[in-house]
Amino acid sequence: MQHVTSYTEFSDILLSSEAVLLYVSSPGCSVCHALLPQVKALMQEFPYVKMVYANTGIAPDIAGQLTVFSVPAVLFFLKSRERFRVVRFVPIGGLRESITNALKII
Repeated sequence: MQHVTSYTEFSDILLSSEAVLLYVSSPGCSVCHALLPQVKALMQEFPYVKMVYANTGIAPDIAGQLTVFSVPAVLFFLKSRERFRVVRFVPIGGLRESITNALKII
């Protein structure tokens, strides 16, 4: 999992990776901190998807550029385009299914 500190850094990753999962959190979000290990474990099933972590306390421009108003937020990109997002309540089973379906496109 790669940590990003700006939208520019995230944009560079999007351009260089075919599939990207962005996990957006904030410093005071206990749900975000509890969910992160579950998402990390899930991403081991998808080794070809690059996982990126953004903390809105450090990189508020990412939330602004991607219109993320609530956390935790999981955004999935294929070929630099957002395919789906899940915000606030992130069921791991549903996330797995959404990633699997999105990857069928490639």
